Amino acid sequence: MANKDSIGKTLGVALLLCIVCSVVVSTAAVKLRPLQQINKDIDRKRNILLAAGMYEKGQSVDEQFAAIDTRLVDLQSGQFVEGDPSSFDQRKAAKDPSRSIKLSGSEDIAKISRRENKALVYIVEGDNGELDKLILPVHGYGLWSTLYGFVALEDDLNTVAGLGFYDHAETPGLGGEVDNPRWKAIWPGKQVYKNGEVELALKKGTVSQGETNASYRVDGLAGATLTSRGVTNLVQFWLGENGFQPFLENYKRGDA
Repeated sequence: MANKDSIGKTLGVALLLCIVCSVVVSTAAVKLRPLQQINKDIDRKRNILLAAGMYEKGQSVDEQFAAIDTRLVDLQSGQFVEGDPSSFDQRKAAKDPSRSIKLSGSEDIAKISRRENKALVYIVEGDNGELDKLILPVHGYGLWSTLYGFVALEDDLNTVAGLGFYDHAETPGLGGEVDNPRWKAIWPGKQVYKNGEVELALKKGTVSQGETNASYRVDGLAGATLTSRGVTNLVQFWLGENGFQPFLENYKRGDA
């Protein structure tokens, strides 16, 4: 009589189980993808609202985000351009040679290699129709990872309203302190430009009241020198001439 516990039968059962499990997992992944995309979109909107100091816990994110107008900007010309912001994937654009430019070593202070040609901007208007806040997407390399976040500017386009990161893999308790609400609370009120140049930067240590350039300095992250340097670099890149500065100057003049 054949051995029911033969190696062949064992392998056959194992293979069948693998196939069944693969089908179940693949089916679940396909069915859950739309829900995952919805959750991802909600998280992005929530982080934009947080950076601008507009997020109200317990209220619908979509309803709160309705106060924000999303536009596309050509980073080279600093002008608004036509297009559907909801279908524009800025990360994919940055990796596509036909939709981005390669940065030289001296330009690439944020260590991003390529800069997308177009970017999203998020506009908040007051009751009078005038600009209230402008939120800009930023990213750059820290110690272990690329940090993705948003920086919000007040209506003078020089005063920081807030900053936050939503995606990174920095060391918890060190570089990961970019998520610490107490550290993020230091940013509002800081100034960006001095004599037309980006002066805003993190300092090694704590900023003292009354020290020179205190309004342009943010406390560094303790024990995370490279992450702190990365945050400085990404802020200076995206608010500089190779980032959003041409657009911000046009916007101030009403020429965007």
